[in-house]
Amino acid sequence: MKKDTLLIAGVALLAGLLLGYLIGHKSAMPTRSTTPVQAPATAPTVNVDQKVNEIKNILASDPANRNAWVALGNEYFDSNQFVAAIEAYDKALELKGDDANVLIDQGVMFRRLGWFDRALENFSKATEIAPNHPTGWFNLGVVYRNDLNDFPKAIEAWTQFLELNPSGPAADDIRAQVESMKAHPPIPKQ
Repeated sequence: MKKDTLLIAGVALLAGLLLGYLIGHKSAMPTRSTTPVQAPATAPTVNVDQKVNEIKNILASDPANRNAWVALGNEYFDSNQFVAAIEAYDKALELKGDDANVLIDQGVMFRRLGWFDRALENFSKATEIAPNHPTGWFNLGVVYRNDLNDFPKAIEAWTQFLELNPSGPAADDIRAQVESMKAHPPIPKQ
């Protein structure tokens, strides 16, 4: 009788373990939903190298294609390849030097490299070409304020920006920074 009891207990134990595994495994399995699930709306993944190569192929057959040089610069800009972007923008500017947008984008690349004098040249030229283009004034202020600590010139540039762009989140932030610079000017160096 003891043998029978041990055998029944062993079988019951194995059955319990098997049943526990099956129940646990089933609850870990994904269940089907009766409502359709839509995939999240995301932008397709873009292969920068592929796009760059496509643009380079265009330029190989048409080196005077200014739009392709700008597109190449933009690809390098977006992928943080500063020097390559500057070089592509140089080619575009050789073909048409009065493009404020290209000057501004190239200026941003100069700034990211720490070439503040070159950035200022580009932003200043952009504001001469397109004095109503707020982005040039905005970026002038950024370099003067954040990189050169030249509050008077930053205030001047950002005041012009605010005249062209008086509302919106960027304007509110710039307005606050201008007021702060006026209230707390830097201490002149001795």
